[in-house]
Amino acid sequence: MSEIAHIAASIFKRAGKAGRFIVAIAGPPGAGKSTISATLHDVLPEGTAAIVPMDGFHFDDVVLEQRGQRARKGAPETFDFAGFEVLLKRIRAGEPDIAVPVFDRSMELSRAAASVIAADIKFILVEGNYLLLDEEPWSRLGPMFDFTIFIDVPRAELERRLRQRWRDHGRAEEEALAWIASNDMPNIERVLARRRRADLVLDHEL
Repeated sequence: MSEIAHIAASIFKRAGKAGRFIVAIAGPPGAGKSTISATLHDVLPEGTAAIVPMDGFHFDDVVLEQRGQRARKGAPETFDFAGFEVLLKRIRAGEPDIAVPVFDRSMELSRAAASVIAADIKFILVEGNYLLLDEEPWSRLGPMFDFTIFIDVPRAELERRLRQRWRDHGRAEEEALAWIASNDMPNIERVLARRRRADLVLDHEL
C-alpha cells in the first residue's frame, strides 16, 4: 500500500460513521499542500471528499493597499480569518450546499462561490499555511479539525519551489527573489516556529 493510500485508509477508519470529517493539511508556502490534498482527494472513495483551500480568503489587493499590507500579502494578517472561521463552522455543522471561494493565482484574486460542498460530502480536506499556527485568532481553529497533517519540507527546497512558482507566473528572477526574501521566507519561518502539534507529520511531498 502506498503512503498516501495508507493515510487515506487511516482517515477513513478514524471517521467511522461521522457525517462530516474535517482534515487539516498545513505547511509553509511551497510545501506541497495543494498537491497532497488533490492526491488524497483522489484516493478517498469517489464522491465523498472535497477540498477547501484557505487561500480563497486572501484579502483583495485593493484592500491590502488601503491597509498598507500589500508588501506582506500571504501573511496571516492578510486573510479574512473571520470569514474562514465561519465557513469551517458551517462545514462542521453539516450545512448543505456551502459555497467556497477559490483563489486564482493567475489573476491574484479570489473567485467567490467557485466551489460548492454538497450535503453528502463526508471528508473535507482543508489546506492552508496557518491552520496549525499557534497564534490568536488562528489557534481557535483547533477544535474544527478531526485530523491534522503538517508537511515539513527543508527550507532550501521550499525556496527552490517558490522560485519556480514565481517564474511560472511570469515574475522576473530578480523580482521573484526579492519577494521570496521579503515576504515568503518570513511567512515560512513563522509557520515553522509557531505551529501546534499535528496528528501526522510528513517530511516530504508524496
